[in-house]
Amino acid sequence: MDSKKLGILGEKIAQDYLEKKSYQILDKNYSKNFISGPQRGEIDIVAKNKDTISFVEVKTLMEDNGEPFSDISPEEKFNLAKKRKIIKMAESWLIKNKISLDSKWQIDVISIKINLEDKKAKICYFPNV
Repeated sequence: MDSKKLGILGEKIAQDYLEKKSYQILDKNYSKNFISGPQRGEIDIVAKNKDTISFVEVKTLMEDNGEPFSDISPEEKFNLAKKRKIIKMAESWLIKNKISLDSKWQIDVISIKINLEDKKAKICYFPNV
């Protein structure tokens, strides 16, 4: 499975997980080009639970026989630079949707490990990172 298909699968699993936790999905794959260069940003999932909007970054990793294909866990791929970019994207999404920047919002990470052998996924949810 190539990385694009893996990412799409991970986002679908994350969306299903959030919906089961009573989140309302507001947007998916929101992207924007920044004026300050060729940089592009994307938010995987925008969801709302009660009065808080969550901007969700999904990180997915494949495993074979329980062994990861990488020494880095999915959530460790969410670094400070990625967080800064998502903050800019979140503010952009709020402005585009005419929602106050002072409203309750947060950045969440969902880490997914998919085992190729048994076709099961292990999900770890990190709210308000």
